[in-house]
Amino acid sequence: MNAQIVLGDRGVQAGPDGLVRCAWGNGSQIYRDYHDREWGRPVHGDSPIFERMTLEAFQSGLSWLVILRKRENFRKAFAGFDPHAVAQFDDEDRSRLLEDAGIVRNRAKIDAAINNARRVVELLDQEGAGALDRLMWRYRPVRDQAPRELGDLPAKDEASSALSRELKTRGFKFLGPVTLYAGMQAMGLVDDHLLGCHRRGVEPAR
Repeated sequence: MNAQIVLGDRGVQAGPDGLVRCAWGNGSQIYRDYHDREWGRPVHGDSPIFERMTLEAFQSGLSWLVILRKRENFRKAFAGFDPHAVAQFDDEDRSRLLEDAGIVRNRAKIDAAINNARRVVELLDQEGAGALDRLMWRYRPVRDQAPRELGDLPAKDEASSALSRELKTRGFKFLGPVTLYAGMQAMGLVDDHLLGCHRRGVEPAR
């Protein structure tokens, strides 16, 4: 079957700057910047990966635009997503976060972020620096062809489901297979830029 570029809201679309990108990436300037500069680019390092995992968990049930607009507030509230610092958060920090209008004030998600930071620290203590990075990238999914439209993108796959199971056994919370697949897309474990997008294949995951 010949690869066919799908134009329009379900495929790729020329933006106001003339660049052809995944249609969702033209929704606003914030989306354009995120699509072009971050989404799908390989992310490495324990703290950057902890940040992406945490933000994806907070996004659950919300628009990603909400998270992007609050991202700098999240970074300030969560100590730059240093897992060692967040792991030390106590009841006073929980109260501070629940009163912080600059982030998403959801008790279950805040508790999960603190819990997950502690699980990351345990992992690093057991396996050394870079352990979260290595764990995440072990589950890099395999793609045979470029997706042509949004309907070609799964909400989850075998790799994200397997990763979710492992993280659950390690005590992580709020990281189901759908949330983790979104994280895999964001961190470049899979290149889900659509066929014809100017970012497709520019920086393949390693």
